[in-house]
Amino acid sequence: MDIRGLRLLAKDFPDVRKAQAEIINLSAILNLPKGTEYFLSDLHGEADAFIHMMKSASGVIRRKIDEIFEGTLSEAEKGELAALIYDPSGELKRQFRKYPDSYNRWCKDSIYRLIEVLNSVSAKYSRSKVRKRLHPNSVYIMDELINADIGGERGEYYAAIIDTLEGCALLENFIGEIAVTIGRLAVDRLHIVGDIFDRGPRPDAIMDYLMAFHDTDFQWGNHDIVWLGAGVGNLACIANVVRLNISYNNYDMLEIGYGVNLRPLALFAAKEYADDPCGAFRVKTLDENVYTPVSEDLAAKMNKAIAVMQFKLEGSLIKRHPEYRMEGRLLLDKVDAAKGVLRLADGREIPMKDSNLPTVDPADPFALSRGEQSVMDALSESFLQNGKLQEHMRFIFEHGAMYRIANGMLLYHGCIPMTEGGAFLACALGEEIRSGKDWLDYLDDLVRRSYMRSDMRPPSEQPGDIMWYLWCGPLSPLFGKDRMATFERCFTDDKDARRETLSPYYKNIESEKTCKAILAEFGLDPMRGYIINGHVPVKIQEGESPVKGGGRLFIIDGGIAKAYQKTTGIAGYTFISSSNYIALAEHMPYSPPAQDGTQEFHTPKLHIIEEMSRRVTVRDTDTGEELEAQIQDLRALIAAFRNGEIKVDIVITPQKIL
Repeated sequence: MDIRGLRLLAKDFPDVRKAQAEIINLSAILNLPKGTEYFLSDLHGEADAFIHMMKSASGVIRRKIDEIFEGTLSEAEKGELAALIYDPSGELKRQFRKYPDSYNRWCKDSIYRLIEVLNSVSAKYSRSKVRKRLHPNSVYIMDELINADIGGERGEYYAAIIDTLEGCALLENFIGEIAVTIGRLAVDRLHIVGDIFDRGPRPDAIMDYLMAFHDTDFQWGNHDIVWLGAGVGNLACIANVVRLNISYNNYDMLEIGYGVNLRPLALFAAKEYADDPCGAFRVKTLDENVYTPVSEDLAAKMNKAIAVMQFKLEGSLIKRHPEYRMEGRLLLDKVDAAKGVLRLADGREIPMKDSNLPTVDPADPFALSRGEQSVMDALSESFLQNGKLQEHMRFIFEHGAMYRIANGMLLYHGCIPMTEGGAFLACALGEEIRSGKDWLDYLDDLVRRSYMRSDMRPPSEQPGDIMWYLWCGPLSPLFGKDRMATFERCFTDDKDARRETLSPYYKNIESEKTCKAILAEFGLDPMRGYIINGHVPVKIQEGESPVKGGGRLFIIDGGIAKAYQKTTGIAGYTFISSSNYIALAEHMPYSPPAQDGTQEFHTPKLHIIEEMSRRVTVRDTDTGEELEAQIQDLRALIAAFRNGEIKVDIVITPQKIL
């Protein structure tokens, strides 16, 4: 650090003693155990399942309970304690019905047990860090109890605290606050490896949770990036987002969660497609709407109406970007409505199951009708003017990236474009050719320019165009297919026309050599590093393994989304990196509470991938490197104080004068 940097540092540490005290503090932190990192992907709006994973620390909480209370609590009692942490409100109600006459006694006993769990999950942190994560309503009480020797000389003091909680009718509140705090301490850092949005009913609730979490980062998925494009007002992205969520019956999320006004679309669809049954556009209902129920007939009409607008908008976007090389996706102009066929470039004629396109002008098939333009204007205003939606988009932009390197692990959502032979594919969106890491860095920069700097976009580009390309473009690392055949799925039953081909990457990563080459490309140790990958659901019930490349790569999309659980046979993975081991937690489908308040909790299977030969400390992490650098800067500051390069500021206070 040069002298100017040292002078800035001196504002925080104005004398030798304060700098020395900080060196002592940082040096101590370096020797603490590494915090536990959690990696999840493809949450797809399944807020209840995701939040349960976080509260249970993907089964780690139950494992700690088993270790702490082995031989002292029965299996039933350990299960009740775990449920109290996962769902304090529900478990308290169940226990009140079970023990109406001794309920307060049960609550007090539970507090002592919860404190033991809290003490265990906080052991790897400094006292200062623990205090920052204690529930704000009860910092003092928890700080007193967390290291308490209940049976020691101060036992009566601790008992008095809990008795006073009872006297103030705060036992239930305190139990809930301990449960929240245990979750905050069990997971130190959370990595979301793409796809928070679409299919499931509450991505907005997931975003609220993540924004309140202490340390979160994102690796953008294709579903996240299309929402990011919608957030800057890109009409093709907006149409995709609205169509996809209508097709999964997510009206509550759109209208209540994000305030998207669907009334203009509903009125337009009901009028324009009044006599059209829209049978090919029937929606999938995985979750029922509570606040905005829509009839199946109207939902199908709305789905078709927004789909047609999507194909028009995408066609216009493709035409203004010849560098995308996606002319093969221009299909509306290939429709022969009179014959009911789709004429492909290779001369084939494919029968269409629906050729009623009243808003498509054969002379200009990609132009929006006046009514369609009015609908898109209203939808655009909803996306641009909704404060909550914009806040969520800004958070995922600022905390997100195309990829991330964290503690020797490479995280990305989709793929690294490759040739059949396993080489990094030469990619271009213009004259310059890039591959591997350079290609992802280039795309990351384009996204940031599109989101933040309107003056840096070429005249031909509208805000969010690059986000749309990353959603479905053939060279997009977030998409990983040759095409997105939405048009063909909507309008034909031809299997060849509907086929989407995965990137060669997904075959290549079965090879350890390929995975090591990817790690080396990003500057990581091929012998020690790991790749954490999402995007493609692992078909467990068909014998597929999430472990690729000789154990160097893990695909952690296990099907949290209900839409995929028939395919995967499970309900998601959590990749866990702690100070003692690296593991993969395999989840079963989340069971919501029953009508009588009971709830079944499934403990995930924990597959240990690597046991550490010694406990990993903060010194061994990226944070450790940063702290070591800070210590060196502080030593340089002390030297500058002592040799007179920087003068110690002496502040005269009234107390000193007196």
